[in-house]
Amino acid sequence: MLVIRPVETKDLDRLYELANLAGFGLTSLPKDEKVLKSRIVESVHSFAKPAEKPRGELYIFVLEDVEKGIVAGTSNILSKVGGFEPFYAYKIQTCVHESKILSIRKEIQSLLLVAEHSGPTEIGGIYLAPEYRKHGVGRLLSLFRFVFMALDPKRFEPKVIAEIRGVVDDRGQSPFWEALGRHFFDMDYSKADLLSIANKRFIADLMPTCPIYVPLLPPEAREVLGKAHEQAKPALRMLEEEGFAYSGMVDIFEAGPIVECPLGHIRTVKESRLTTVDQITTGQMDSPPFIIARSQGDFRACMGAVDETPLEGIRISVQVAETLSLSLGDKVMISPLRSLPSQTKPLVGVH
Repeated sequence: MLVIRPVETKDLDRLYELANLAGFGLTSLPKDEKVLKSRIVESVHSFAKPAEKPRGELYIFVLEDVEKGIVAGTSNILSKVGGFEPFYAYKIQTCVHESKILSIRKEIQSLLLVAEHSGPTEIGGIYLAPEYRKHGVGRLLSLFRFVFMALDPKRFEPKVIAEIRGVVDDRGQSPFWEALGRHFFDMDYSKADLLSIANKRFIADLMPTCPIYVPLLPPEAREVLGKAHEQAKPALRMLEEEGFAYSGMVDIFEAGPIVECPLGHIRTVKESRLTTVDQITTGQMDSPPFIIARSQGDFRACMGAVDETPLEGIRISVQVAETLSLSLGDKVMISPLRSLPSQTKPLVGVH
């Protein structure tokens, strides 16, 4: 069985291995062991403290193969971007230039640097080892985060965003960065991306604040503007199925698209509901897969079949019960891994 749980300090070595497997452009899974360790410590503290409202807590999760005892994937949630460390992005805006004398009218796109000091919740840092990319595991690793949000929505902002990894080659070269950022920062894309995790002050110090006209960029930079990395396209499609849409903004380093959705409009959140474990069975269960998360104690989630019972609770397998340490009468939050036409019980309290 595969279980999703909060990261622990013992996971550092394996997460560092996954970070080096992930390639370039995954900012929230850094290839720097010291930075990664500090993020794990920050996450442990975030899970430990009560949260009445989002204050920038970082929640890192890992996907563990229980039978093999190894961490196979990771993803995270940042409860709120901004604050002491603003969230920077380029907003793509269109302006009109017109000459009535020459009968010429041009709509010109430009990039405007925006700094968000009190921003939305952000999901990111998702990576799954190649051998586990089957049977809906990648979907589980992404979508369970919305079940976690549904369990305690006051920890999160009303809007959720995701920065989709942009185009970066196997050598860590970004066409957009080479055309724009390098001229102001005098460093490689990978170094600038890593520095932005620890301190974003240099962005405000060096990045131009005046609009940058897109037609003045070289063709190779314009071509990747708002484009997702080939490996990130499945994740983008999945989020679009959940209700996310392009925000009109791109990442300042490699120009990957930023997508957004109101928390209460996310498909997994809308179809989440709190229910009770009425039966635990050793028999065969044939229902479509659900994301199942225990609602009390340390967070744990997995994928499994769910059957309704006459008492308006659910029946789960003994494997799910053992994986999540569930007993009869325990409360769980469930949501179908894929939308079910018959799903009619929305979560109360998320708007």
